[in-house]
Amino acid sequence: MIEWLLSPIDVDRAHQVGFFISWHGRFMVAAWGMCVPVGIVAARYFKVLPKQKWPEELDNKVWWNTHRICQYSAALFMAIATVLILYRSTAVLSANFHTRTGWLVLVLAGIQILSGIYRGTKGGPTEPSMSGDHYDMSKHRIIFEYFHKTMGYSLLILASYCIVSGMWAANAYNWMWLIMISWWLLLIGLAIYLETRGACFDTYQAIWGKDPSMIGNQRKPIGIGIKTQKPWAKKRH
Repeated sequence: MIEWLLSPIDVDRAHQVGFFISWHGRFMVAAWGMCVPVGIVAARYFKVLPKQKWPEELDNKVWWNTHRICQYSAALFMAIATVLILYRSTAVLSANFHTRTGWLVLVLAGIQILSGIYRGTKGGPTEPSMSGDHYDMSKHRIIFEYFHKTMGYSLLILASYCIVSGMWAANAYNWMWLIMISWWLLLIGLAIYLETRGACFDTYQAIWGKDPSMIGNQRKPIGIGIKTQKPWAKKRH
């Protein structure tokens, strides 16, 4: 068993990668395999926590802080990984699909970061000005939500491919594949469990409550499977 774990996935090829490529891979896995999916899980499922007395307790920022920390960390790891690979000109100029997809992910991630920075103002009773893009659900905010959510999930899929193709190109050891696959299965299982518990809750109601007179509560939430009114309700079969 130990011998198998310490063997490369393809026994006909050697596992020989230099310092820069190996650390490029590690930082990219940390960014897209660890930080980004945790940040997405937090943003989708932690807007109202299980023991939070909603709607008496509003605007829980655990999800927001977790999402920001994870995605900022991912951006830092991605930047370090990019600098490392730039030292390997042959890898940078390679025409293989992994390299092309990797650069595509890098460009789209930059656009995604900019979309978050320019998401608009918040508004609401707790802000200096009641009026704000989010509270008023302005056109700017609506476009941002559609774009940011679609881009986020799309990038996760693309980056997952990059991780797998990069590990294959490096002929990673079996224990590396085992850890990566186990981690992803754990996240998928957690997402399924949280989805069935109704934890995917509307951001607007999580922040400002369920008053039907509020603009955001008069429209359907943006996204698939987003619940309103009853967070953490068990799914009925």
